[in-house]
This record gives sequence, structure tokens and C-alpha cells, in this order.
Amino acid sequence: MTQPTAAPSLLGVFAHPDDESLLAGGVLAQHAAGGARTAVVTATWTAGSHRAAELADALNVLCVGAPRLLGYADARNPASAPDGAVRLVDAPLDEAVGRLVAHIREVRPDIVVGHDALGQLTGHPDHRRAHQITLLAVEAAGLPHLYPDAGEPWQPTALYAATHSESGVGRLGPLLQSVGKTLLTVPDAYVTTTVDVSPWAAVKMAAILAHRSEAARERPLPGLLARLPEAERDEIIRTESFTRLTPGPAPGHPHRLVA
Repeated sequence: MTQPTAAPSLLGVFAHPDDESLLAGGVLAQHAAGGARTAVVTATWTAGSHRAAELADALNVLCVGAPRLLGYADARNPASAPDGAVRLVDAPLDEAVGRLVAHIREVRPDIVVGHDALGQLTGHPDHRRAHQITLLAVEAAGLPHLYPDAGEPWQPTALYAATHSESGVGRLGPLLQSVGKTLLTVPDAYVTTTVDVSPWAAVKMAAILAHRSEAARERPLPGLLARLPEAERDEIIRTESFTRLTPGPAPGHPHRLVA
């Protein structure tokens, strides 16, 4: 894979702790290693929850800074918000978009990476809601009349959705199906960029395992990966696929994210 001479700054926006490592851990580590300004916003699990602490450890492994939390609860887990925060799926849309706009304007990324419209392979409602919020926030961040109290306007150059294609799901498909999970894939043509993150696979796996509570369980993907032989695990995590959503596909750069 050809390395960019100057890695563009990158902001990941994901629903839960561990989404960042599973879906884009290699790309995040790649950009951080290239000296790019790199950060992650996580929509659910509030400060004081055990998974927020694990998120901090994972982001430290990836070298992408401290957690940035939108402060909402997981749709399926009341323990995600010991402070009683509203669920992400129930939060007023304008409020959630405004919170994310503030982070975009502070980080000032060239590229934003988030969930796809399906909500990844399992279609989690938090993933889908995070996708919707990210689409709106990326556009709103550059408009001075929207959320004027959220900082100086900043327009990211590109938005990418992490995704899985029908032909690219590979061993991950049977692995998830073995514990009764669904498989929502996109047509192959939907994928605009496939990144070989093999040089950062060890870092990515260490970040995944930093989500200790998920790695200790049987059904979550971190736990499934943790129990695999290293060669099988590496085959699954060494490739990350994305769809460039705005301003459209960038011809000539199918193997890395470009601003």
C-alpha cells in the first residue's frame, strides 16, 4: 500500500466503545503513526461507566488521544449511563448533531470516518443513529449560521462510512453467524476504498483487547476474535473497507483514505 506523504487529519465517530477499534483501528493507527491529528468521538457509554475507561485504554494504544464522549446511553444497556443520560436513539436530533459539531470544529479534521447506513453487519440501532447524526454534523460544521456557539466553522473534506461488502466479509461472516448474529452487507460496488492495515494489525488487535469486558464475553466480536488462532484473527482484521460519502468517490485512490 502506498503511504500518503502527509497523512490527513482524521476524526472517527462511532456509537460504542470498541467500534472504533473493530471498524477503523488500523486506519486510525496508520494516520496517527503518520503524524496526523487524529481523534475519536464515541456517542454512547458516559463518563464513569466501565466501558468508557476501557475506551481510554484502547485509544491510548492507537495513539489517538483521550475519549470524546457525546454522553448518551446505549439503546440496549442501561448500565451504559450511570448518570441516567438519555439513550442515543431517543436523544433530540438537533441536540446530538450540535454536540458532534462542537467536536468537529475543535478537532478540525480533513476526514471524518463513521458508521454506514446499515449500522454495520448487525444493524445495531445505535450505529444507524450515529450514521444519521454524523451525516448532518459534517455538513452543519461548515455553516456559520448553524450552532454558532459550537466554535468556529470547519468543513471536513471527506466523509467515509466503514462498511462490509458481500464478497469482502470473508471469515467474519461465519464467525458472527456462529453466535446467531445477522449479516447485513452492502453490494461490492458500494465500497470505494479498501485499506490493507496489516502493518498496524497488532496495534489494532491490542486496542480491541483493551475493551476487556467485551473480550471476556462469548458473543461480542472482541470475544470471538480473542478466542481465534492468531492467523485466522489476523486474516479478519487486516482489511478495512469504506465508502466515500461526500463529496463523492475520488478516482485513482482505491487503497487509502484521501481528503
